[in-house]
Amino acid sequence: MKELIIYKQDEIRRLALVEDGELVEIYAEDEKNKSIEGNIYIGKVQNVLNGLQSAFVDIGEKKAAFIHVKDILPKIDVSKNVKQEEVPISKLIKSGDPIIVEVKREAIDKKGPRLSTHLSLSSRFVVFMPNAPFITVSQKIEDENEKERLKNIVKKYLPEKTGAIVRTVAENQTEEVLKNDVLKTVKRWNDIKSKAVEKYPQIIYDKGGVLKKTIVDLADNHLDRIVLENDEDIDSIQEILNQIGVNTKIEIEPDIREKYSLEKQISATHNNKIWLKSGAFITIDKTEALVAIDVNTGKFTGKDNVEETVTDVNLEAAEEIAKQIRLRDISGIIIIDFIDMQKDENKQKVIDAIKKFSKKDRSKVQVEDYTKLNLMHITRKHINSKKETI
Repeated sequence: MKELIIYKQDEIRRLALVEDGELVEIYAEDEKNKSIEGNIYIGKVQNVLNGLQSAFVDIGEKKAAFIHVKDILPKIDVSKNVKQEEVPISKLIKSGDPIIVEVKREAIDKKGPRLSTHLSLSSRFVVFMPNAPFITVSQKIEDENEKERLKNIVKKYLPEKTGAIVRTVAENQTEEVLKNDVLKTVKRWNDIKSKAVEKYPQIIYDKGGVLKKTIVDLADNHLDRIVLENDEDIDSIQEILNQIGVNTKIEIEPDIREKYSLEKQISATHNNKIWLKSGAFITIDKTEALVAIDVNTGKFTGKDNVEETVTDVNLEAAEEIAKQIRLRDISGIIIIDFIDMQKDENKQKVIDAIKKFSKKDRSKVQVEDYTKLNLMHITRKHINSKKETI
């Protein structure tokens, strides 16, 4: 049973994804400080920093936003292995210019929002890209024939010089269903473009914050029901479901938090030490540049054979690490220090385990091989920037 539980606490809306009673994802959003990630603005260029190939842009928010030249140049299809052209930013924008941008990353600490002119509009089956003339398909769709079929269908209904990312849930959908989804999304973009803007900076598209993004992303992901503590959000949630054409059940259970001990499960996500059933443990520490995860044998004595003992601990840790990365929505560079193993076949078992358990993650997890220092390197993009934990 997969349930999305939505409730408010101290003016903070929490969205908890629960699978068979276990918390697997948790997000929080302050109604007075909603997420702006995904919103589209007509901004005003403030300062162009030629030496850094970047600029500050006023989008009407508290902090000036930041854009790099690579997010202004035409977006390239990375699968084609083509190098991006080097162009001075001063040839592309200047102070005072209006610029249509999307917020790609929320403000973090002292850093303002990160912007891009590579706009995207998400729908149920595609992510429409009005400024990128190519089509890619989710890597989670493995059948090459299906990938080609989806590309051909989507291409048929896209305007010239536009592109799309075909989402995982599009797999095996009919042409008629995909056609309607693409055309509806293109119309939404045309409506955004046609808005009369007399002054800027100004927002021209509000993505709807964490609530809408989470429901849209989960609606086709075998979600059994949405559970609320009261009827406060029921109308807005039903409207979102109607927009994407999904009939997920909405139910009200006033005691849902107590039923799954949600507060206790959420509290545990703030701990940097996580004990494993065997008595071993992992620690998770966030730095400015990366997240470091360390595996320790702890109280686990295991077998007489040291290599087997270490491998068992690492395999158990691999499952928990994949779970914690998803639960805490950890993003960026993740370095894992597994306990040293001597045999290459055991090292491969751990890599395979991380890949296997990461398949449950809605975000793409890229698992690299071990470094020369025997550290595993993983990269991941966050799902929602408004996170409950690290």
